Amino acid sequence: MVDVWWGIVESKGPQQYDWSAYRTLFQMVQDCKLKLQAIMSFHKCGGNVGDSVLIPLPKWVLEIGESDPDIFYTNRKGIRNKECLSLGVDNQPLFHGRTAIELYTDYMQSFRDNMEDFLESELMIDIEVGLGPAGELRYPSYTKNLGWEFPGIGEFQCYDKYLKADFKGAALRADHPEWELPDNAGESNDVPESTEFFKSGGTYQTEKGKFFLTWYSNKLLTHGDEILDEANNVFLGCKVKLAAKVAGIHWWYKAESHAAELTSGYYNLHHRDGYRPVARMLSRHNAILNFTCLEMRNHEQPAKAQSGAQELVQQVLSCGWMENLEVAGENALARYDREAYNQILLNARPNGVNQFGPPTLKMYGVTYLRLSDKLMQQTNFNIFKAFVRKMHANLEYCPDPEKYYHFTVPMERSKPKIPLEVLLEATKPVEPYPWYKETDMSLDVTGFLDYIVAIIVRIFKLKLN
Repeated sequence: MVDVWWGIVESKGPQQYDWSAYRTLFQMVQDCKLKLQAIMSFHKCGGNVGDSVLIPLPKWVLEIGESDPDIFYTNRKGIRNKECLSLGVDNQPLFHGRTAIELYTDYMQSFRDNMEDFLESELMIDIEVGLGPAGELRYPSYTKNLGWEFPGIGEFQCYDKYLKADFKGAALRADHPEWELPDNAGESNDVPESTEFFKSGGTYQTEKGKFFLTWYSNKLLTHGDEILDEANNVFLGCKVKLAAKVAGIHWWYKAESHAAELTSGYYNLHHRDGYRPVARMLSRHNAILNFTCLEMRNHEQPAKAQSGAQELVQQVLSCGWMENLEVAGENALARYDREAYNQILLNARPNGVNQFGPPTLKMYGVTYLRLSDKLMQQTNFNIFKAFVRKMHANLEYCPDPEKYYHFTVPMERSKPKIPLEVLLEATKPVEPYPWYKETDMSLDVTGFLDYIVAIIVRIFKLKLN
């Protein structure tokens, strides 16, 4: 998986694209006989968990932001977040005559034009379209370099002039011109009960609060839908799939208000499913739903965070499968231990393997974070190799993708737009699919010994041949 950074490729000026470094990298990947997942990364690198380099947005975009800072997401205090552009400017022609969505579309079109040979050779298996901070479909409600610390609830990010005007118009149409954006939702490191908005019986449960949260989350749905529609048009006919990443906001999941999810744009409560509408939106583009925190278990998190990582993964993956999507995922934090690998194995096949064919529930793919010197240490790498073999249910390598149900066809045009009211029908909660308590492909000491035995047998066979 490779981030294709907007801040690198279009850094010299509008529509002055330089793909040379990526062409060199892609050729190296192809020479190694590997496949590639390319992320259209329209966000800044630096300031979030795991970021080790700084790649800002293109300088010419930041310069526009100096004269019009409202192109960036903004909190109630007026602090601007320059990690990505606000969805409020998706259709505003502020960028030398182009809208934000046109910036993203032109970038993807140039990528296709300049990577045509790699696309034709089927080097790439999917194109993940960046839809927000960290490439995720969410608001930048929790940002480390702006002072957020885990497990803070984060802050709503809709106080730029474009989103403020949009909300004002929505309130007028609802015959409530007096309604304003929230001013009682606290600050990023607060806990839910310390705020008027998120406390039990708070604003989020009132008519006004429900209206705001519906508007806030609907804007995110529309944002993702419009950009993916353009991406589908760009890559039409290519043998790749589109993908979109949904964030794993697992902290405060077990609190009544789900505050951290709400500030991120996922209107998810006990009686309202905030993820299935996202999955339904993705279904019209036949896009992969890529989720995170596959490795996490609740007891590993501090009790004060009221984390429900395991239940969240179960809910989101179930939503994807119920909407007939391919579901993929990744671990959120670098882990090298058997416990984390076993949790990933469980989520990859929640009801285990099926000796008569593919499992009923099976993730489309797992991206492991990340290739590093620490992973390549002998003990860590041996465990990792055993994990990869377990991911393939101890089966031998199969070079024919059709035999393991993992082949791609030329991309077809997205289905007709799904009306918002139909997307919102999916908010009615349903029980998620059942999960085994533990994986049936456990990477315990016995499992590791099985792997060593398999290696010895393979070497013996090679010597015999």
